[in-house]
Amino acid sequence: MRDPARGDVARSFPPIAARHAHTLILGSMPGRDSLRAVRYYAHARNAFWPIVLTLLDAPPDLDYDARIALLRERGFALWDVLAECVRPGSLDASIDPASIVPNDIAGFLARHPHIGRIALNGGSAAALFRRHIAPMLPPDRDIEIILLPSTSPAHAGMPFAAKLDAWRVIGPATASATRG
Repeated sequence: MRDPARGDVARSFPPIAARHAHTLILGSMPGRDSLRAVRYYAHARNAFWPIVLTLLDAPPDLDYDARIALLRERGFALWDVLAECVRPGSLDASIDPASIVPNDIAGFLARHPHIGRIALNGGSAAALFRRHIAPMLPPDRDIEIILLPSTSPAHAGMPFAAKLDAWRVIGPATASATRG
């Protein structure tokens, strides 16, 4: 998305969640491929879907709508820390800090009272979360924050198997959680 006055403006998608969601997975901001496709984690080399489908024991060839339905059914919500930012390209390091508009994660959590964990997809999502979201969270809500390695192809220094092992913390044991 391009705004000549502001450079390359990226805008996040609406959250994906069911009422019974127990875990919110947060990225930083969708990359260019995802923004073009209007789909979370659309870059062909992003490890998000291969990891999640493996953890949920789902076939790797599920289409996007079936993947989203599976996440909802298993109690996972998906969103991004940022609602909007100026970012030429797809790298989080290129985000203009003055342009950042965070998503209303606190409001989202108020509407989804069963969420007890937030899984942060990578260091950028974690840093943005700490700066823009954590101060807004209600102090009386006990939510576990989990920092996971980025599934982005830009985080190529970590092999897929190591990423998968790290992501197992959100896997099948919680995927069958009660749907309260």
